[in-house]
Amino acid sequence: MQVHTSNLPDATVLRCDGRLTMVAAPALKSAIDEVVESGQARVVIDLSETSFVDSSGLGALVAGLKRTRQAGGDLRIAEPQEQVRMVLALTNLDRILQPFDRLEDALHGW
Repeated sequence: MQVHTSNLPDATVLRCDGRLTMVAAPALKSAIDEVVESGQARVVIDLSETSFVDSSGLGALVAGLKRTRQAGGDLRIAEPQEQVRMVLALTNLDRILQPFDRLEDALHGW
């Protein structure tokens, strides 16, 4: 998996390409940490190109949510594919990591 960073005026978008698994989760956590340490606590994770998420991937998302909120911001997820939506729903994480259908929607209303 690759993580691509886009810095916007009000938030940073991290786009995850590939499978968010035990192997890739540390890279996402590191990317979120770097963004927060740079002073940006509003992070949107773009999952439009993420085909699969396992428990380690979910753990990275939850850790990122905690990290951003501790810094006074928030973490949002955008455009998750069907498998990712299903995993979020089955684990009830969709209640705290509400998925946005469009990236543009996730970037508004902070």
